[in-house]
Amino acid sequence: MAATPPHADLVLRSTRVVTPGTTGPAAVAVADGRIAAVLPHDAPPPAGATVVDLGDDMLLPGLVDTHVHVNDPGRTEWEGFWTATQAAAAGGITTLLDMPLNSLPPTTTAANLAVKQDVARPKAHVDTGFWGGAIPGNVKELRPLHEAGVFGFKCFLSPSGVEEFPELDPAGLEAALTEIAAFDGLLIVHAEDPGHLGSAPQPHGPRYADFLASRPRAAENDAIALLVDLARKLDARVHVLHLSSSDALPMIAAAKRDGVRVTVETCPHFLTLTAEEVPDGATEFKCCPPIRERENQDALWAGLADGTIDCVVSDHSPCTADLKVADFGQAWGGISSLQLGLPAVWTEARRRGHRAEDVVRWMSSAPAALAGLDRTKGGIVPGRDADFAVLAPDETFTVDPAELHHRNQVTAYAGRTLSGVVRSTWLRGEQITDHGRTIAKTGRLIERTSA
Repeated sequence: MAATPPHADLVLRSTRVVTPGTTGPAAVAVADGRIAAVLPHDAPPPAGATVVDLGDDMLLPGLVDTHVHVNDPGRTEWEGFWTATQAAAAGGITTLLDMPLNSLPPTTTAANLAVKQDVARPKAHVDTGFWGGAIPGNVKELRPLHEAGVFGFKCFLSPSGVEEFPELDPAGLEAALTEIAAFDGLLIVHAEDPGHLGSAPQPHGPRYADFLASRPRAAENDAIALLVDLARKLDARVHVLHLSSSDALPMIAAAKRDGVRVTVETCPHFLTLTAEEVPDGATEFKCCPPIRERENQDALWAGLADGTIDCVVSDHSPCTADLKVADFGQAWGGISSLQLGLPAVWTEARRRGHRAEDVVRWMSSAPAALAGLDRTKGGIVPGRDADFAVLAPDETFTVDPAELHHRNQVTAYAGRTLSGVVRSTWLRGEQITDHGRTIAKTGRLIERTSA
């Protein structure tokens, strides 16, 4: 640990500070919004610094959520930057990246990006960046979007659910990835094969088993195989979104060993919810790809433990309550979890023997690295932004949807008892939440080139 810095305006002291690879007593000194030093717990604070003693509450780096559907502008009744970023902050997330679809216009041109930035700027409670979109016919828009600061490009290999964001066929995927590889950009992919989805039984009615049969594992497996083969051929950077099928893990692990530049995420709902527990008609559990069986979940946890899966992010995909009709074939697919991801994952991770350092790696440092933000975000490391979440790891609570900041209080976690209460969240050394209550709005718009 460092010696006492010559200057700091804030010191956060805890018996459980989570730094890369370890948890223990420490004091974190902050100067001008950045971490100045990590000091011994009993180090005398610099003259004039405000000292906040957190006791035994854990001090974590602020989480980085790279998969959030904010839907603003255009579908702001589903969610919006004002509500989404407050929910993020209440859940310990200090940086989020917004997905390019479900807003109107979608983020598929530099001009559309500017529209979204203008809408987000006055509403952001946490640092907020943007993905661009790769759709049929917009290859010429990809480089301008890259130069405008998007963190990469999202595409679908099967229908997205909204007509303004069509999927890419294999030729379109190769064309987009060829262009993105030319400037060493990143393509993030919703990987489900439309052929498998078309030949599977079509979803209908209230039974979850019927919906699950409509999204077979083979649809994910074959789409990921196509993506990996293209990444290998083009030496391109690709990222598999919301991995649900554990069957794909051996293929992904082999590709990584071969040097293919592929990374993978999964989501809290795949790690904490199972197909066996979904009641009939409970379409708050519907998402694509779907929540699968318990044995599949066990294999996903093993993939996290061995590093095949890199990170855990929310895929917060909300909608209005009326779109969650009791028919799995008709209901909008998406899980609302932005405020609940940390306690949900921590509850199950601890039960399975994982440590706080593991959760921080999956939910903060690895997503920051994915987005190229690891010089400023994702760790309690001198020189990085003083972004923190303060967690009471042993305290439990029961999820009450009415207490969530999400615009629509529909969540698959309703009534579940979780461990880990977020006491406060700090952005660049300023406290922005207190026991879930918003007390400051200091979020900024960030770009891929941000230092």
